[in-house]
Amino acid sequence: MSKKNELILVRHSKEPADDRVFTFARLNGLIPVEKFPFQGDLLGEPTERTFGTVIYGGQFSVFENDKYPFLREEANWISSCMEANLPILGLCQGAQQIAQLLGAKVGPTEDNRHEFGYYEVTPTSEGLDFLSEPKFFTQAHFHTFEIPKGVVHLARSKGFENQAFQYGKNVFGLQYHPECTIEGFRRWQSNSPSVSCLGVQSLQKQTSLMMKHDASQAAWFYNFMSKLFANPAK
Repeated sequence: MSKKNELILVRHSKEPADDRVFTFARLNGLIPVEKFPFQGDLLGEPTERTFGTVIYGGQFSVFENDKYPFLREEANWISSCMEANLPILGLCQGAQQIAQLLGAKVGPTEDNRHEFGYYEVTPTSEGLDFLSEPKFFTQAHFHTFEIPKGVVHLARSKGFENQAFQYGKNVFGLQYHPECTIEGFRRWQSNSPSVSCLGVQSLQKQTSLMMKHDASQAAWFYNFMSKLFANPAK
């Protein structure tokens, strides 16, 4: 039997593979396998080598399946991974995709609020094992998700009530981006939404909070990943 060691990374852009998910996989005996369904890659079904999957963020509205047919391919992939009881992590758009698959409404807020920069995320009463105290995380979104039925609401922010959830033992959705490094966020800043958009931080504030909180964010995320994607073969 082949070794179960492939972590399937479903991406929605062609950014360099310098994020913390990729780094974690390489340091922990997992093989990161990048897939780009928006460019035509097929996901199919998990194989005997599939250890788990991460669905990344992106610029696609998850409810526009007719406009972006590859989203159906990704929904089928997520469902198949759930059926196989594999660990799944959805980041931003990925979390919205999981939430929608579980029956929740996804989309912009009524006031079209954004979060772009670094924002404090606070645990719910049920999320203290997930996030023991308020912490600042990278954010880059204006869509959000409702909490589906049967799902544990883990965290919130001042501007967005739903920041993280858990479904079953090993499916997590995070609206924020703890995988994003300083280098990655500097790339995002070059295409950031206008500071006139409700909720967007000034460039100066983004940079100040990034330098203050990036190390803490990284430590939290690597610890979280070590639990979700614990590799028994390591």
